[in-house]
Amino acid sequence: MTNNPTQAQTQPGAVFASEYNTPDGAVPFKSITDADYEPAIDAQIANARCEIDAIVNNPEAPTFENTIVALDRAGEGLDRVLNVFFNLLSADTDDEMMEISMRVTPKLSDYSTSITLNEGLWKRVKAVYADRARLNLTPEQKTLLQETYDSFALAGADLQGADRDKYRRLSSELSEQTTLFGQNVLKELNTYEIWLTKDELGGLPQGIITEAAELAASKGRPGEYLFTLAQPTYMAVMKYSDSPAIREKFYRLYTGRNTGGEFNNVPVLQRIAVLRMEIANLLGSKTYAEQSLKRTMAKTPEGVYNLLNQLRDAYRPALDKELKELTDFASESEGHAVTINPWDYSYYANKLRNARYAYDEEELRPYFELNNTIGGVFGLATRLYGLHFTPNDSIDVYHQDVKAFDVHDEDGKYLGIIYTDFFPRESKRPGAWMTEFRGQSVTADGVNERPHVSIVMNFTKPTADKPSLLTPYEVETFLHEFGHALHGLLTQCNYKSLSGTNVYRDFVELPSQFNENYLTEKEYLNTFARHYQTGEPIPSELVDKIVKSAQFGAAYSCMRQLNFGYIDMAWHSITDSAQVADPVKFESAALDGVRIFPDVEGSMISPQFSHIFSGGYAAGYYSYKWAEVLDADAFAKFKETGIFNRTTANEFRKNVLEKGGSEAPDLIYRRFRGQDPTIDAMLMRDGIR
Repeated sequence: MTNNPTQAQTQPGAVFASEYNTPDGAVPFKSITDADYEPAIDAQIANARCEIDAIVNNPEAPTFENTIVALDRAGEGLDRVLNVFFNLLSADTDDEMMEISMRVTPKLSDYSTSITLNEGLWKRVKAVYADRARLNLTPEQKTLLQETYDSFALAGADLQGADRDKYRRLSSELSEQTTLFGQNVLKELNTYEIWLTKDELGGLPQGIITEAAELAASKGRPGEYLFTLAQPTYMAVMKYSDSPAIREKFYRLYTGRNTGGEFNNVPVLQRIAVLRMEIANLLGSKTYAEQSLKRTMAKTPEGVYNLLNQLRDAYRPALDKELKELTDFASESEGHAVTINPWDYSYYANKLRNARYAYDEEELRPYFELNNTIGGVFGLATRLYGLHFTPNDSIDVYHQDVKAFDVHDEDGKYLGIIYTDFFPRESKRPGAWMTEFRGQSVTADGVNERPHVSIVMNFTKPTADKPSLLTPYEVETFLHEFGHALHGLLTQCNYKSLSGTNVYRDFVELPSQFNENYLTEKEYLNTFARHYQTGEPIPSELVDKIVKSAQFGAAYSCMRQLNFGYIDMAWHSITDSAQVADPVKFESAALDGVRIFPDVEGSMISPQFSHIFSGGYAAGYYSYKWAEVLDADAFAKFKETGIFNRTTANEFRKNVLEKGGSEAPDLIYRRFRGQDPTIDAMLMRDGIR
């Protein structure tokens, strides 16, 4: 992480001791060094414990305000430092921060369990809950009370004696193991250096070749080509390399990560699965999935499998047809019978897409120059919701690639800050995500404290002779994360634990995946997609190709997501540690019925599956497909009334984006849509029905 130590506070951690003295309390990144984090975390844990003690020892009878609201507001100082530390641990980390995270994670786990296992606090929460019928609460207050009660009840608040001690021990170890898993993924990814010769570059886009040449030159080997396994590079190789051997090499390296050696995650994920099972058993559930799903729209493992199985049955015949067509095409192209291996799919699928639609993502890059695309993505929010984004260079950022924007409503009302961080670097984990440095809430003084959100991605970097040019897939990723950002920015809640994206995880992807629908809308693309050199708008025939090819490979894409969903549910449905004694066989068995290709020796999904083993999606990866059902159903209403219809957009804003988790998500959705969702709209959109 890049900092200016001359601006650091005299006392380590002092920068986090109180609200930042900056415009709108934005994080003063230039005043923060690694040395600030651990002392600040220790100090703020102590402060938070004092705040909890004050609630417990309050001589007044428990009330909604002095117990439930007070608890929601407790730990604001701790949130202040953690929202910086953990966000930068993912976006701009270094070895020292990783070491700090390993030291502070057990402390944070202990603090968290000290709240849920605080008998005095639980007694007060139960007293308020028992009196709920007489309290005349608003819908949001009712939700906060219910969520608070459930968070205790489902986290062992009723455990006694040795069971309490065991819960603390298991929770602490689980935190350590999930942190270790995520660090192993990042560390191993950064170890890969793949040197190719000029005659091994056939088919690769010039931009990727130039980047590899520049990287080799930076290592003192000009004239050579150095590749990494960074996601944009890996995807380009799999899609465009003419060499089956090179594709296979990259595939085996990429899918074999963390399966052995110094950063082996196999024993780590085994331990995580067992720890989660033991915690669930301790809390009275047969499996972790059963325990975890109680606070979701799906509610039970049966609810999840009902969706996964519906989609499996609907998409499997379409996938078989897609693979036969691809095999026939490849065999005809090569002049001999071809077996499609997993490292061949993207290559031949791209060629078949081009043959059918003359559509190549590389052909479209010039029309999606990053700055124009920023204008287009931000402009979507302007057209739908009247939002305006103004660059603010006076706001500190944590890396030179990061930009900050003030966000205002159409009447000039200030809504918050959004940070954008687009390019890969060694200090950033792969993937894309939205997060926040400050959530929205109404303070005790009645001030609506606006959110500071961030969207982080790993787009193709600019080179010496080209700006950053995005593929349609990268534009879709941008739209997705920006949808999350809008959910965070537009929220109008009273309590921080319910605001923004603090919703059930099978509802949280609705705003993000809803946004993706616009990528295939001609009326939208025409607003910003222009050639970065000529300024010419994207030709209508290219737009037609994007629209017509949107359904291409839909069954493959769905089945691939189902692979992840079934693996996730398998790991979190174990009832005995012996079930995962052989992780390779266990993962393979989980894929029966949704397997796309035969297993490849040495390749696994689980050891790099950060979403479920170090992120927040354990027993929850299905939520992407759950939310896809919702987003297709929701966008169907826009298609009926007009994709830029302000009345419909305002209904979506008011009934979904502003609500956060202030009410039950099924109620929120029905209020907007007027009906429960079905899979029909998604099947229609994908051309399956």
